[in-house]
Amino acid sequence: MEIEEKKYKLINYNFKLVILVIAAMIMGSIIIISVEPEQKNKQILGVCACIIGMIVVSLIDYQFICKYYMVLYALNIVVLLLILVIGAGSDAHGADRWFVISDSFTIQPSEFSKIILIICTAVFLDKYGETLNTVKTLAKLALFLAIPIGLIFAEPDLSTSICIFAVLFVIIFVAGLSLKIIGVAVLILVPCAGGFLWYIRQDKLPQFLNQYQINRILGHLYGSEYGSSTDQQDNSVMAIGSGQLSGKGINNSTVATVKDTKLISEQQTDFIFSAVGEELGFIGSVIIIAILALIVLQCIKVASRADNKKGVYIATGMASLIALQTFINIGVATSLLPNTGLPLPFISYGLSSLVSVCAGMGLVLNVNLQKKKY
Repeated sequence: MEIEEKKYKLINYNFKLVILVIAAMIMGSIIIISVEPEQKNKQILGVCACIIGMIVVSLIDYQFICKYYMVLYALNIVVLLLILVIGAGSDAHGADRWFVISDSFTIQPSEFSKIILIICTAVFLDKYGETLNTVKTLAKLALFLAIPIGLIFAEPDLSTSICIFAVLFVIIFVAGLSLKIIGVAVLILVPCAGGFLWYIRQDKLPQFLNQYQINRILGHLYGSEYGSSTDQQDNSVMAIGSGQLSGKGINNSTVATVKDTKLISEQQTDFIFSAVGEELGFIGSVIIIAILALIVLQCIKVASRADNKKGVYIATGMASLIALQTFINIGVATSLLPNTGLPLPFISYGLSSLVSVCAGMGLVLNVNLQKKKY
């Protein structure tokens, strides 16, 4: 299939979305540099590179990229297999998730899998959307997505695999998944959830989760009975609460902070929101949440104006990804959810995450450039 050359008009460029993304990255960088000053140069260079990359991607026809979705899918599978088979990653809690390029530079393939699978799912649903609610199509889709998600789960990376599944479910729902099918799935999953909680409490039965994952889930539900798995979250809640209305200030050396006492390890990554709450207070926390919410709303707006279904699904996927990761990250930091490792989009330290979400935003910007003509 030939992809016609696109001519874009500057008036159709979504500068609001670009400004919001840049604002989020600037605020994230301020917090990261406050928590880890030695990462200043790397973070600033990373943000600048991501802004340029986002703009470059936004000028590439997303339908041209979609044309090669199977190449992206295959490349994704190969890289995820390399992580598992070769074990070329950096080990953390028994997990192999990173390729170590140097002491200060790593790549986490699962972050890029999120964007690749959004593209692949969009193309699949565009092709088979008319028969989506048939057993044959649903089985094809389940197998198509189960392989990469299963490989991510096997790293093990439970949080990312759950996040990707949820994002792709939202896209499939928007594509027209029958409410009857969803209802049957809920009726099956609710008792399965209860059975799952019973199963992981049985010490004598073989487990498919790592012990630290089980401790985090059960520690959240039953407290200190399951060791110190909630200590990070307790300290995070304390840090957020100590910020009160306006916070203790960025790089404030006159007031004791959680980052000074190192009560939260790697605070600049999964628990970055604890630093936001402590240093910027309630006001700063609300501003960051508002910026991320506006990014989600802009993506939804782009989806509603997309000129074809693939554009709708890609923009919907990115809106879901930003919304779900924000909800999960802040939910963990405030102890509303079990402790798990997902970055706060545009805010947390981690160039793999930043590059992937900026690439996704570039796709959304291109979808907007080709919006419906009214």
